[in-house]
Amino acid sequence: MFFDKKTEDKLQKGSVLVGYDLNNGFSQISCMVYGDENAEIETVATVMGTKHYNIPMALCKPKGSSKWLYGKDAINSADEDESFLVTDLMELARNGETVTIEEENFDPVALLALFIKRSLSLMSFITTPENIGAIMFTVDKLDDRMVEILAKATANLNLKTKHIYFQSHTESFYYYMLHQPEELWNYQVLACEHDGKQLKTYRMERNKKTTPIVVLIEEQIFDTVPLPKDEEEDEVKEGLYKLADEKFMDILKEQCDERIVSCAYLLGDGFRNDWAKESLRFLCRNRRAFQGNNLFSKGACLAMLDKLEPSDVCKEHIFLGADKLKSNVGMTVLRRGKESYYALLDAGENWYEVHKECEFLLRGEENSISFLITPLTGKRAEIQEIVLEGAPVREGAFARYEMEISMSSVDCIEAKITDLGFGELFPAAGKVWRKQFAC
Repeated sequence: MFFDKKTEDKLQKGSVLVGYDLNNGFSQISCMVYGDENAEIETVATVMGTKHYNIPMALCKPKGSSKWLYGKDAINSADEDESFLVTDLMELARNGETVTIEEENFDPVALLALFIKRSLSLMSFITTPENIGAIMFTVDKLDDRMVEILAKATANLNLKTKHIYFQSHTESFYYYMLHQPEELWNYQVLACEHDGKQLKTYRMERNKKTTPIVVLIEEQIFDTVPLPKDEEEDEVKEGLYKLADEKFMDILKEQCDERIVSCAYLLGDGFRNDWAKESLRFLCRNRRAFQGNNLFSKGACLAMLDKLEPSDVCKEHIFLGADKLKSNVGMTVLRRGKESYYALLDAGENWYEVHKECEFLLRGEENSISFLITPLTGKRAEIQEIVLEGAPVREGAFARYEMEISMSSVDCIEAKITDLGFGELFPAAGKVWRKQFAC
């Protein structure tokens, strides 16, 4: 018998869902009202009434002052001789580089948290921090180091909600597409993101032969499409733009070769200038194309919506990204005298969010439990066993155990089992068993 100990806090309708996109160069904030069927996602502008969504990832400390400026104010203030500008906040945090200003040391993660907190003030005309019901942070690369950084940074925000999540840009793209008309993603979808220095592509495809439908997104980075700098002469710019157009055309042909691509998205400031003339003619020849730069923050909002209230289309699909559990993990248990499958973990969960607690009973003479690992990648199912060596033998009675399941990486499960005893006749022996196994 199993007792699931997981509980979820209910989110109040009318609270605000926030999708926060964090880049090394800028951030973006999108939000929507939870529980309002007619609610639309709104991206916060740095200047009201405009579509200037990018908030420069910068902090500035005037000399002799304890007050920090952020965003555009920080950039503008940096022109003064008596100010100290801090940029590349994400990179500083990832590298753990201490920032020293006026002989005072600052933790880079604390500075990142300060920037996030200050930038959330842009939402003041929409809601108050107390009304944020859930927030999803989305970043370009989400690994165990970035999860650690974001967890520390968000702990310093003093938000009232426990609904704080992290996901990659790739997953934000996935959730954004799930909420678009299906004719746009009936076949494959291509997103091209250009930051002015390099081009990154995301190619999304579905395996409709599986249940649920498995969605895969292939990422590639190209450093062969450089764009000219603003200070370049017009003649030089024209030549570099033409070369970039040709290189981009080659990449598009490679991405679309022998594939049916329903639509494409052009993302980032790199597409701001009208340089991709021939490549866009090719792209729009038999498919729809869209241009913008707030897809990831919107996708983060939509991901939260599906976490709280999964839509039908969300239930029908599963995304197996680089940071996702690729297998279903469960156990065969007895329920009312009949064997049945008890699901512990579901494929598609973020490995760093996995935490399962339950209690179970074993007959006194039993000393092992088995896990059924069923990959959704086409590999064969296998069984992993944990032997409870040294477990007290309680003949004719049951033994009660607590089990905690978590993951130390995307392909490694950690199980912790604790002996709880069984009433006054069989007190807990205090034994603990731990095991790691691949999934």
